[in-house]
Amino acid sequence: MTFKEQILQGIPAVLPAKRTYPEGVNRAPKRKDILSKEEKQLAIKNALRYFPAHWHAELAQEFAQELNDFGRIYMYRFKPEYAIYARGIEEYPAQSLQAAAIMLMIQNNLDPAVAQHPEELITYGGNGAVFQNWAQYLLTMHYLATMTDEQTLHMYSGHPMGLFPSSKEAPRVIVTNGMMIPNYSAPDDWEKFNALGVTQYGQMTAGSYMYIGPQGIVHGTTITVMNAFRKILEKGDTPSGKIFLTAGLGGMSGAQPKAGNIAGCITIAAEVNPKAATKRHEQGWVDVLVDNIDDLIIRVKQAQAANEVVSIAFIGNVVTVWERFYEEGIFIHVGSDQTSLHIPWTGGYYPVDISYEEANRLIREEPEVFKQEVQRTLRRHAEAINKHTERGTYFFDYGNAFLLESSRAGADVFAPNGIDFKYPSYVQDILGPMCFDYGFGPFRWVCTSGKPEDLDATDAIAATVLQEIMENSPEEIQLQMQDNITWITNAKQNNMVVGSQARILYADAEGRAKIAEAFNKAIGEGKIGPVVLGRDHHDVSGTDSPYRETSNIYDGSKFTADMAIHNVIGDSFRGATWVSIHNGGGVGWGEVINGGFGMLLDGTTEADARLKKMLFYDVNNGIARRSWARNKEALFAIQREMDRTPSLKVTLPNLVDETLLENLF
Repeated sequence: MTFKEQILQGIPAVLPAKRTYPEGVNRAPKRKDILSKEEKQLAIKNALRYFPAHWHAELAQEFAQELNDFGRIYMYRFKPEYAIYARGIEEYPAQSLQAAAIMLMIQNNLDPAVAQHPEELITYGGNGAVFQNWAQYLLTMHYLATMTDEQTLHMYSGHPMGLFPSSKEAPRVIVTNGMMIPNYSAPDDWEKFNALGVTQYGQMTAGSYMYIGPQGIVHGTTITVMNAFRKILEKGDTPSGKIFLTAGLGGMSGAQPKAGNIAGCITIAAEVNPKAATKRHEQGWVDVLVDNIDDLIIRVKQAQAANEVVSIAFIGNVVTVWERFYEEGIFIHVGSDQTSLHIPWTGGYYPVDISYEEANRLIREEPEVFKQEVQRTLRRHAEAINKHTERGTYFFDYGNAFLLESSRAGADVFAPNGIDFKYPSYVQDILGPMCFDYGFGPFRWVCTSGKPEDLDATDAIAATVLQEIMENSPEEIQLQMQDNITWITNAKQNNMVVGSQARILYADAEGRAKIAEAFNKAIGEGKIGPVVLGRDHHDVSGTDSPYRETSNIYDGSKFTADMAIHNVIGDSFRGATWVSIHNGGGVGWGEVINGGFGMLLDGTTEADARLKKMLFYDVNNGIARRSWARNKEALFAIQREMDRTPSLKVTLPNLVDETLLENLF
C-alpha cells in the first residue's frame, strides 16, 4: 500500500502481525502500577473497543502484557510501517488543505528526530503525548484525510470522538487534553486515568500539534539568558567566559546549550540520561560532551581562562556540579534548572548518587523509595544553590516547578515571610515585565512545502516587517524589537531546524499580524507554499500558570484560569484552523491551564481576514488581563492599542494610593 492508502484505511482491515520493540531507542519510563485488578480489566476493555470483536482474544493478552510491562497500553502492534515525519503538504491525502496541514504537524510532533519517546507517542517533557496509543493516531489521520471544510474533528485527550458538521469558518479540529474535574487533578489521578485510557497529558505543544523541536524554546531561552546577564553585568561587559549552569537536555530543555551559545556565555547543562545528552551532541545542539566531573572542572576552567563561548553537556547529576563548583571556587554567574519536575516521581528528576539504571528500577519497583530519594536530592540541590547565591550567583526558577517541588520536599527555598520563594520565576524577573506585558511572545510558523528556500523567504519577510515596525515603535519596546531583528537575521546560521521547516520569534500583536499578512501575500503570489502559524502556549494570553506565565500577576488572581479559557474560545470563532486547551503544561498536572492554536495561511483573502481578527485577539486578551492586574507595562501597551484601534474598549483599573490602606485593619 502507498503512504496515502495507509492513511486512508485508518484501523487496518487485517490484524497486523505482532511487532518487537526496537533496541537502542529512547523509551519512556515504566509508569506507576496504580490500577486495581478490576481497573486493569476496565483498561483492557477500553482499549479493545477500537477493534472488531474477533481480534479481542488475541489483543487482550497482548494489551495486558503492555500494561504490566509499561504501565500503559500503547498498542505498538498498530504503529504504521511508514516513516513518520513532516512531508510536504501535497503528499497527504486530503479533501481539506487545512486538514492536510494538521496531519503534517501531527507527524512532525512524532518524528523520531523531534520526539523524545516516539514509540510511546510522547513528544517532550517525559509525558507530553500527542495520542495515548497508535489506534488513536490511525483513526485521527483517517478522519483528517476524509473530512471536508464543513466538518470539525473533536479530540478528547488523544481520542478522536468524531467528525461533526460545522462550517468553513469553524476550526477544523478542537483539542482538549487532561481536562479533569478540579478535585481529580492530583498526580496520581493522571497516572490512574491515563492508564485507564481515558485522558492524557498533552504538555503544551505536544498534544496541540505545534511542537517544532528544541528551536521552539531556543529563542525564549536566549532572551531569558541574555537578559539574566544584563541584570548582573556592568554596562559594557559581556557574557563571554561567564557561566550559565542548568540541567536537562531532553525535549524543551535541549534548547539551553544552543541558547547559551547565542547569548555568548559558557553553558553547562547536566543530563542524567546518556542517550538524551548524546542525541543533542550529535544534533549539534551542544558543543562538548563530558561524562566525568573532574574532566568537567578542567574544561570549564580552560573556557573561563580563554573567555570562551561554549556549551558543555555533563552526563551526570547537576547536584554534583553545583557542589563541586563550590568546592573548587568556580563562580556561577547565572543558574537555573530545566528538568521535568512537573513529573518528579516518574522520571522527570533523578536522585543524586544513584545510577540512572538503578533509579529507573526504583521507579518501577520501589516508587516510595524513589520519591524519598528525589526529595532528599531536592533538599541537597537547594542547599548547594543557596551557598552559591551567597557568593553572588543570580538564580531563577525556570518555570519547571523546581521551587514548588523543593518546597514540598522541605528545602530551604522560602523568603523570610514564609510565603514567597526566595528566588524569582524567570517570568517575574524577565519575560513578564519585559515581554508578556508588552504583548511580545513566541510567534512561530511552519513552511508546509518542506522547502528550506521557503523558510529562507519567510525569514527575510519577517526581518523586513520588523525593521519597518521598529522605525516608528516607542522607546519602551525598542530593545525587544532589536533583539528579535538580530535573532531572525541570524536564525539560519544557528542551524536550528529539526523536523519541519519551522521558525520562531517573539512579536507583539502588530508584528504577528503584519508578518502573517506579508506571508499570505507571498503565498497568494506563488512565491512560497502555504504556511502554518502558531505559538507556544507559553505566551501572553494562552496560559494561566501561577508559578510561571502568570507569576507576575499580583492582584490575587494568578490562581484563576479565565484567561486561558477565553483565549481558546475567542480564537476558535475568530478564524483559528485548530484550537487546544490543556490541563498540565510544563509545570504539572493540576498546576496550570494552557491553550494554543494553529492557523493555515493559503494565500486567500479569507485567510487574510482571519489572521487579522484572530492574532489581534490572541495577544490583546492577555494584555488586557495583565493591565487589569495593574502591571504598568501592560497598562502602557493596552492604552496604546486602544488609541490606534477605536473598536477596542478595555476596562482599566483605577490605581490606589497605598498609604490609604495602611491603617484600615
